[in-house]
Amino acid sequence: MSGRNLEIRGLRAGYGTRVIIEEISLALEAGEWFALMGPNGSGKPTLLDCVVGRLAVARGDVRIAGCSLSEDPLGAKRQLGYACAPESLPGLLTARQCLEVHAGAKSLSTVDAELLQLADELQFLPYLESFVDTLSLGTRQKLSILLCLLGDPKLIVLDEAFNALDPRSALVLKRHLRLRLERSGAAVLMATHALDIVEHHADRAALLMDGRIQREWRQPEIAELRLKGAGFEAALAQSMPQ
Repeated sequence: MSGRNLEIRGLRAGYGTRVIIEEISLALEAGEWFALMGPNGSGKPTLLDCVVGRLAVARGDVRIAGCSLSEDPLGAKRQLGYACAPESLPGLLTARQCLEVHAGAKSLSTVDAELLQLADELQFLPYLESFVDTLSLGTRQKLSILLCLLGDPKLIVLDEAFNALDPRSALVLKRHLRLRLERSGAAVLMATHALDIVEHHADRAALLMDGRIQREWRQPEIAELRLKGAGFEAALAQSMPQ
């Protein structure tokens, strides 16, 4: 079994006869924050859907903490935390009920104290008894993140998870994720257009374009480019089609 938190081998996927991503191979180690970038239509949501088991792959394999998603889906998903789109949350449940249902799905008897502490720091606790469909977009985004982090997952998958958050909440979450990576050895796979997150928080970043990973940057290279003003932004723009 692999000791990596995520391993993708030769992935190919799409919808019907239309291929969206092809020959994707990627590995995330414990403690690594990986940013996936790319223009609209590049295949980022498709790749994330394959990683979290929402889309069956045509070819290749996805392993989460050593468990194959195709051969041992239950084992793989027990190690997975995925922040779904806020509009996908069940509107007729309260926030507390959502947390309890997700905890039960992960065989947890209670919501752990660390997660409740994060909920407090995100100023979410006053909304626990509120129905999801009464919550603002930003508050639903906070709930989606809290559900994602239940059960100390080894792989945390985020899709533009900071977009609806106010600056204070975004800072709280960034600090919490980095602390979680350092303490528990989790890994983050995050699709984003936000270059400030890539420049200041990611350990590694990749450009997905035309269904393939075209280029990767590690933190020392990102930091060096950032010191040149618009260096990283320019390097990213030059790697994209005109």
